[in-house]
Amino acid sequence: MIKNFINILYTKKIFLIIVFFIFASCEQQKTKNETSNTKVVIKVFSSLTCPHCANFHQEIILKLKKDYIDTNIVKFEHHGFPLDLAALNAEKILNCFVDKEKRFDFLTQIYKKQKKWASGSDINIINDSIKIIGKESGLSSDSMDKCLNNKKIKNQILDERIDAQKEYKVSSTPTIYVNKKQYKGKHDYKLFKKELDKSLTSSNE
Repeated sequence: MIKNFINILYTKKIFLIIVFFIFASCEQQKTKNETSNTKVVIKVFSSLTCPHCANFHQEIILKLKKDYIDTNIVKFEHHGFPLDLAALNAEKILNCFVDKEKRFDFLTQIYKKQKKWASGSDINIINDSIKIIGKESGLSSDSMDKCLNNKKIKNQILDERIDAQKEYKVSSTPTIYVNKKQYKGKHDYKLFKKELDKSLTSSNE
């Protein structure tokens, strides 16, 4: 009887292992399909203390999120281009996030509350204000302190800033690219969506 019980447990274990690998395989294929179906990429080079960057995110990116970004029709990429120490520190904490949705939520809130945290000359007070927003998005105080003091994260952000200047000729924020074409139009949802739809049409031809 004990032997039969052990055999049953072993069979269940094998079954669960098979189910796990099937699920993992499906998820990998799903991710692969989502990536391959995304033919248009919106790259936004921005400083988190830049009011025009906040406006572009709120008035255009948030409106595109449900129908374009979440459905993997287009891919949105935020590229940090800090213009001051406050923006650099906010960017460091943004880099703390591993979860994609929580990272996007923090980015949205940091823009939405920009006037509250980005003003002032005391960087310690600014850091504390950024950390409050970080906590609301799911980060602990300790993890944010580690990110703020992490030289590797700092160098990575600054290196990407240099690369953006060289490769994309970024000199001001926001600088927006739809695939390899720079968008220089007004920060108006209808106008931007029109340009985006043109890129989608041409990519499908």
